[in-house]
Amino acid sequence: MKMNRNFSLLLLGQSLANIGDVLYIVSVISTIFVLTGSAIAASFVPFTIASSMFISSLLTPLLVEKLNLKWLLAGSQIAKTILLFILGLMLIGLTAANYYFIFLIIGWIAFFDGCANPIRQTLTPYYVKLEHLIQANGISETVTQVIQAGMWFVGSSLLIIVSSQQLIWLVGCLFIIASILLCLLESVSNHETTEIKGKLEKIKEGWKTLSNSPVLRRIAWIEFLETIAATVWIAAILYVFVSDALNVDEKWWGFINGANFLGLILGSAYCIKFSSFVEKKIGTFIFVGSFSSFLFTILFSLNSIPLISLLLSLCVGLFGQIKKIPQQTVIQTSVSKEQLSTVYTSLGAIGTGIFGVGSLVMGVLADFLGIRMVFVISGLLLAIVSIIAHKNKHLFVRNVMER
Repeated sequence: MKMNRNFSLLLLGQSLANIGDVLYIVSVISTIFVLTGSAIAASFVPFTIASSMFISSLLTPLLVEKLNLKWLLAGSQIAKTILLFILGLMLIGLTAANYYFIFLIIGWIAFFDGCANPIRQTLTPYYVKLEHLIQANGISETVTQVIQAGMWFVGSSLLIIVSSQQLIWLVGCLFIIASILLCLLESVSNHETTEIKGKLEKIKEGWKTLSNSPVLRRIAWIEFLETIAATVWIAAILYVFVSDALNVDEKWWGFINGANFLGLILGSAYCIKFSSFVEKKIGTFIFVGSFSSFLFTILFSLNSIPLISLLLSLCVGLFGQIKKIPQQTVIQTSVSKEQLSTVYTSLGAIGTGIFGVGSLVMGVLADFLGIRMVFVISGLLLAIVSIIAHKNKHLFVRNVMER
């Protein structure tokens, strides 16, 4: 696929923004831990971010109705940039007595960030031809996973040679460039009527679309179950599995996590390379990906050999991504482009809301049932997903909507 100007700008701008997001979070977590010496205080950073993004997902449809998608994405990035520089100035006088003010700023940054991902996914069909959607989604996922896999290590390494505040200024530069690139995007028309709906009606619009569309309704259930299943891979639970189930030191947590990210990247690369084949058998790939994820998660829960755990973790990531990318194409072609933003914000609300609650529930279950059992539960949830995918393979196709 020859990437056009708009898709290239979108990909590069969002990639720089995502790099900056990881680096600034690393900086904030480090700052809070140094000031307080409390892991609990530091853990409130991801909790604050997830909560703000959940609220943002609920409210974004109100903005979509009033603003052009390109300017909504660019404007949210500009707002994040301004807030980040305020954060950098706050770090100058930050102490253990007033550090909690930092959560207000990161909450607002996360709020504006909450609309970025669904808007990016919505804009992709505007900038990419229908026959290239699989490849475009694969490229976007590959870049995102590489950033997620590498930037936590890079951010931690940078803190050895620069201060947290200097790292924030570096992120500010990345955010400025990202803002400029997103402003250069071509504007799109995302309003199919001139009718202005009430606020509550607009918020409910995406949920109604999910409910009324058979294929999107199934995908919403899949997202719900997969999000709960994915909570076993968070650091706190995986760290306990490495220690208690595998009986190895903490460095294996990094190895297993890295293997999972590598699997995600390989899955994206496969979809890019064989996009024509994947497109012809979207329903089959969604089923095979979900069934394989279930199988390898169950094997992971039962295994006690560290090296085999690496391979199983890689397979979970690989088949999870082979399923996810075709599923994105189904979503993007199942409704009109004007409806996509509200659909994605509703799916985003499911993801952020359920992940926060699911992480807490899985943590409690790990204490009561044992660390292996939560991975078994995760596998069983994925088994239900594979049953849904198998029974509805006929729905999971690339629909030809009016472009």
